Amino acid sequence: MSFSRSVARALCAALALVAVPWTLAAPPTVAEVIERSGAADWRPLVPADTLVMELADPRSGPIVIELAPRFAPRHVENIRTLVHEGFFDGLAVVRVQDNYVAQWGDPDAESADRARPLGTALRKLPAEFSVPLKGLPITRLPDTDGWAPVTGFVDGMPVAADPRSGRAWLTHCYGMVGAGRDMAVDSSNGSELYAVIGQAPRGLDLNITLVGRVLQGIQALASLPRGTAEMGFYAQPDQRGGIRRVRLLADMPDAERPAIEVMRTDTATWRALLDARRVRREEWFVHSPRHINVCNATVPVRAKKSSG
Repeated sequence: MSFSRSVARALCAALALVAVPWTLAAPPTVAEVIERSGAADWRPLVPADTLVMELADPRSGPIVIELAPRFAPRHVENIRTLVHEGFFDGLAVVRVQDNYVAQWGDPDAESADRARPLGTALRKLPAEFSVPLKGLPITRLPDTDGWAPVTGFVDGMPVAADPRSGRAWLTHCYGMVGAGRDMAVDSSNGSELYAVIGQAPRGLDLNITLVGRVLQGIQALASLPRGTAEMGFYAQPDQRGGIRRVRLLADMPDAERPAIEVMRTDTATWRALLDARRVRREEWFVHSPRHINVCNATVPVRAKKSSG
């Protein structure tokens, strides 16, 4: 009997010892996942796929937009041409609709006499609402989505998909950038762009070509005065927010390029971040939702770490 008690005490002591590291290795919070991430978990901006827009108000700071050539190659190429040739320089934000979008382009686009020429950019492009799902490197979310059978991330972009149709598409999450169009589905060419500044209008998915997302500076657009005319357009020209210029990162001197990097969405760290958002472990939370959707699983952006 004494031998049994000794064995029991030894087992209890051993269990107590192994319990300490288990407690210390508790699942991390969102902030802890980001803090513990390594250099390989982040990626630099691609100069040919990054726009930097400056509003006329110098207090707004740069608006950095990452383009999505995998999903809208024709539109992205046309936007590159427009930007490289200075099309957007001196134009304006023409519409800010509360809880919806901020839109910019040529206020005189409908005027045959006053419309700004598109230069060598194409005037007509096919709609690019979706791409083949097969072979797409999507990091899937296991969570149920009310808009699509599958959601996840590709190249840092929020994506939805339908295996039955074999198609995938970008989703209208906060900060996503699209190419405005008229009634015809092929009436967009990238000369009129908008950014989502409100609750994700997912009903627009598969109806408009999305071309990228705002990585930095969305607050400069979201905080602009709301337009008072129909659909949030500005009623008077002097109400519009001016655009100083838009440049491709590839055309900017190194010293002027935004020094930021984006978390990769194809790593174990990204999956850990998703889990930390899904099951909130911060002390403040008294209830954890145990659920996320593709539009609130925001991809982190941070100041670029020095290589030294």
